[in-house]
Parts: sequence; C-alpha cells; structure tokens
Amino acid sequence: MSTPFPFTAVVGQDDLRLALLLNAVSPAVGGVLVRGEKGTAKSTAVRALSALMPEVDVVAGCRFSCAPAAPDPACPDGPHEVGPGVQRPARMVELPVGASEDRLVGALDIERALAEGVKAFEPGLLADAHRGILYVDEVNLLHDHLVDLLLDAAAMGASYVEREGVSVRHAARFLLVGTMNPEEGELRPQLLDRFGLTVEVAASREPDQRVEVVRRRLAYDDDPDGFAGRWADEETAVRARIVAARKLLPSVVLGDGPLRQIAATCAAFEVDGMRADIVMARTATTLAAWAGRTEVLAEDVRQAALLALPHRRRRNPFDAPGLDEDKLDETLEEFGGGDNSNGSGGSDSSDGSDDSGDEDPDPDGPDGGGGQPPPQGPDGGNDDGSGESSGEVPAQGEPSESGQAPSPGAGEQAPVRAAEPFRTKVLSVPGLGEGASGRRSRARTEHGRTTGARRPQGALTKLHLAATVQAAAPHQRARGRSGPGLVVRRDDLRQATREGREGNLVLFVVDASGSMAARQRMSAVKGAVLSLLLDAYQRRDKVGLVTFRGSTGEVALPPTSSVDAAAVRLESLPTGGRTPLAAGLLRAHDVLRVERLRDPARRALVVLVTDGRATGGPEPVALAGRAARLFAADGVASVVVDCESGPVRLGLAGQLAGELGGTAVTLDELRADSIAGLVRDVQGNSRRAA
Repeated sequence: MSTPFPFTAVVGQDDLRLALLLNAVSPAVGGVLVRGEKGTAKSTAVRALSALMPEVDVVAGCRFSCAPAAPDPACPDGPHEVGPGVQRPARMVELPVGASEDRLVGALDIERALAEGVKAFEPGLLADAHRGILYVDEVNLLHDHLVDLLLDAAAMGASYVEREGVSVRHAARFLLVGTMNPEEGELRPQLLDRFGLTVEVAASREPDQRVEVVRRRLAYDDDPDGFAGRWADEETAVRARIVAARKLLPSVVLGDGPLRQIAATCAAFEVDGMRADIVMARTATTLAAWAGRTEVLAEDVRQAALLALPHRRRRNPFDAPGLDEDKLDETLEEFGGGDNSNGSGGSDSSDGSDDSGDEDPDPDGPDGGGGQPPPQGPDGGNDDGSGESSGEVPAQGEPSESGQAPSPGAGEQAPVRAAEPFRTKVLSVPGLGEGASGRRSRARTEHGRTTGARRPQGALTKLHLAATVQAAAPHQRARGRSGPGLVVRRDDLRQATREGREGNLVLFVVDASGSMAARQRMSAVKGAVLSLLLDAYQRRDKVGLVTFRGSTGEVALPPTSSVDAAAVRLESLPTGGRTPLAAGLLRAHDVLRVERLRDPARRALVVLVTDGRATGGPEPVALAGRAARLFAADGVASVVVDCESGPVRLGLAGQLAGELGGTAVTLDELRADSIAGLVRDVQGNSRRAA
C-alpha cells in the first residue's frame, strides 16, 4: 500500500481541511462536498485524511464492523456478545462512478433465498465504510439513484436491502466525502442539500504558495516515506486533537443566544426546510469542541454558516453558490446579545489557534469562487456588467423587426441579454432507447415499471419472481421435490425488464447571423434557448451548443453535462454577418458523429434555432437542404424553432424542418400544449426519407 500524502502538508485550502476535520470529529455533521477546478488537491486531501482517523474497535470476524462494546442487535452476522474486540485502522472506501446498485448496498443470493429460505447476503461498499470514510470522486457523475441510496444511508445511519420480499438491514454510519468539478455538471439542488458542508476550492494565484505546492509535491514523489516521516509529528498532533475533540463534544453547550443566531441566519438567507438549521447547530458545536471550548460562540456560528449555507442558496440551476458575508455579519449582530455574541463574530481569532481559525483571509474559502466565474443568471443580476452600454449602439446594417437580412457588410453586434425564461413542454426522442438514466425519453432501464421478463445476461440484478416460479414449476417432480421449498436451478431465473426514462444529448444549433440580430428578437431567442436549457438540466441531459454566423459554424460548447456552462456561452453570444446555415448543420452533424463514438447508447435531439434564411456562397439554400437531409438519413430527432417575425413570412424554417425529418415550432408555440408531440413523427419521417 502506497504512503498517502500527509494531510498537514497540504498547502493552503484551509476551509477544505477544516471541513474534513470537523466531520472526522463528528460524522453527524453530514459529510463534505468539495467543489472546484481540476488539480486543486481535492482527492489528495480526502485520501490523506484517512491516515488521521483514530483506530476503531470491532467485533472479530464481523463483516459489518460492529463495535464490541455496543454491537448492532440487527447485524446480519450477529447477534454478538458484548466483550473485547480487535483494533484496526479506520477504512477509506472509494465508490467508483460506474458502480452498480448491488456493489453499493450489497447483494442477496436470490437462488438460495428462494430454494432454502436463507438470507445469504454479500455486503457492499456501505458495509465496508461503516465507522470509516466513504469517498465518491466525481460525485456529480454518479447515477442519480445511486446518489439517492448513498445519501439515504448517510442520513439514517443504516442500509436496507430489499429483494422480492427478502430484507436485510445493517448499520452504515460513515464520513461521506464527495468531490466534483462544476465544469462537468452540477448536482440537483435536493441532493446538494443532503451534504452537510460544502467547500469551494481553487488553485492559489500567489506565486510563493504555488512554488511551495510544487516543491512539496516533488519531494513527496521522490521519497514518499521520507517525506511522510518529516510530517509525522504534525500528523500525530492533529490525530490527538481529533480524539480530544471527540471526547469534549458531548460536553459542549449550545446556548439560546447562538441557537437564535442560527435560526435567524437561515431565515434571513431563505434556505428551504430545517436541515440547514440542524447542520449549522451541529457544525457550530463541533467547531467549539475543535477549539477546545465547551461553549458555542458567535464566531462558531459564523464559520458554520460559511460552510453549511452557500450550496443551499441556489434558487435557480444557473445560480452560483455563495453567501453575502456582509448580510451574514448584520444578521449575527442584530440577533446577538448575551455573552456568546460579539458582533460579527469573526473579526479576530479568539484563541490564536492554527489554520482552523474563524476568520480566514484565504481566497480559496467557500465564498472565493472556487475557480468558477459566477454564471450569468437569467434574472440579470450582474450578468454583463455593462449597464446600458451593452448592445445599445446598433451595428451597421442591423435588421429591422420585420426580419429583413442585413447587407453583406453588416458588422458584429454586442451580445444582448436573454429574455425571462419560461416553462417548456417536453421534447422527447421517439422509440425506446437504452441510454443513461434521465427524465426525457422512454428507455429500457434498471429502474422503472416492469414490462416483461427475460433470461439474465450475466449476473442477475432484478428478479422477476412470477416468471421465475413459472419457469421452475413444471420441473418440481422431476427434481425430486419433497419439502415446502421450491427447487430452483440457475436456468429458471428470469430477469425483469423495465421501462423508465433516459437522458439525451440535446444539441442546440443557433443562428447568430445578421438576420437574427435585432435586439428584441435575439433576446427572445436567447430566452427560449435558456428555457430549454433549464428543461435539459431538470431532465439530466447532456447539452452542446453550435452557432453559425459570418462564413462558418463553430462549436461554442462541446457536449457536456454542465448546463451552466452552456448558459454562460449563450449569454456572451455575439451576432452579425451572413447566414452560413449549411456550415452550421454540417458542424452539428460532425459533433453528433464524434459523440456517437464516445457514447453510442445516448440518443440525440437536435434543436435548430433559426429563421430559415441562408446566405453566402453559391446556392446556399440548396446546400442547406442537402446538409439537413443527412440528419434525416441518420434518423436523428430534430425540432426547428422558427424565429421568423414580421407580417411577411417566407416559411423557410418549416421547409427546413421537412428536410430534417423533424417538426417546426414558433417561439410562441414553444409555450403551448401543442409542443407535447413535436417529435413523435420523426422516426416515421426519417424512414420515409431514407
């Protein structure tokens, strides 16, 4: 086993280290979600924490790590007698992104359960992590149903396995740590709320600190054991402090004053539910124990708020997590009072302790941006910083609201803000897919309603009980059945086939040429695309953005799970120039071709946003038609959002939709109920076109 990088040797990242240490003292805080750009020591710090965890006493031979002084009465390996046990290091268990449900919660031997009526249970990763650390790298890429199971177990302290009437329960209390890069997609707000604390991390911009990071990393790579030895005293001191804080924690008093500050802070920041209040109370109490105090102070409440509230402030999927510290200080001062309050509660460090102090100037703290610029929200809050100057001076040749195309020499216009987003109806891909789980189109999935049964291919995961009994019943006499148990063979087992929903690749192809450049129209177009992006976020889709203007089409955003990134690119989209419609379609077709190689099971939905005009080059309209027919030949589901306006309409977008084998809808119809069946005939149209 390789020597881990010492926890105390991590440079900077004070908030990250503090949040991890608080959970090491009290796992009841609820775990840590670490958000940040790549290469910021997220995984290094988490793996280093495992070496600081005190050893645990366990019952010898128990696969579920029962404590010998108080064994779990419901342990599947029990019952255990109270008595001496054995000591072992606390485990750090890593949950791979591609893990199955059975690997996470454990699996039952279905064949033995049916034939012998015994609970033959193979523990999963939740059992391995009991009384240790469960680490999920790239937690935002984990399947939603696995995240639900994981967080349910963390909240209840137990894991429940249900398989066709056979139930197993075992204790599962662990320190949950998840890391993620927001560029690769966000967690749903309700899942964010289940993590107790969150920390935003970013690489330091200070040259001296960056030099020290490189120096220590190179020294560790050259001699891991020697480097760890030089930090052994610091590691021992922190380990002893964790043990001392654990012993002190039950004696810490949370007075009425700090408790009132906690409630007032959560109310002032309008967080949903009561989980934030509870987490803040536990965090503030643990902070006091970590500082060696038995009384919670206002500075503990302030630090707890900075760790527990930022990720609970997201009202919109495109909002950046964060906390207004001035407002926080005002709230703490207003609801202070008593001996436990001192105004802002964080202007100085009361005990002069180490890097876990209450006020930290480190720019990598939870309100330091985490290396990600705040997404430009649809509500206009600081979205362009340009005031009235943004796009106020029209470029030469700006089209009128009638949709008249500009002259060939039209210049580029500054980006305009998106109109207010609205709720759209479902755009879905026809047929039955087999892609990643999501909420858009019908698909064969591991979770959903049961539609039939088949012989299992590989390990049995979802038993179809009725079909299994039906397959085994005719052979009972030949197999010499004599007792009440059903004699079941491997060939009798049947896998349930289920139908649920999948996520798709929604590829937006947006016309940014001069014919779309009227401010009011482009604002409406951006608002419509932003609305569809919100829908894609809720339905767990991947998204991509292709734009075309001037003479070429370009990939503004390659396919990604980060809908936030697509919203940012959309806001900064400039307009002007000719309309190379064919070039945009060909670029989109190439993006889909590459993506099919990377993820062949994920089906695509193309949303083309244009008025249908094509200019530039010889026969631009005919060339665009030939490019569109490539999508129809491939059977790609498509929708054309017709942006043509004015009293005279040419109907070019409708003709283009026919070439694509898709459906056209106007911006106004995007809100209407008629959109529900927009792509239901795509498959049939594609077959006729082929």
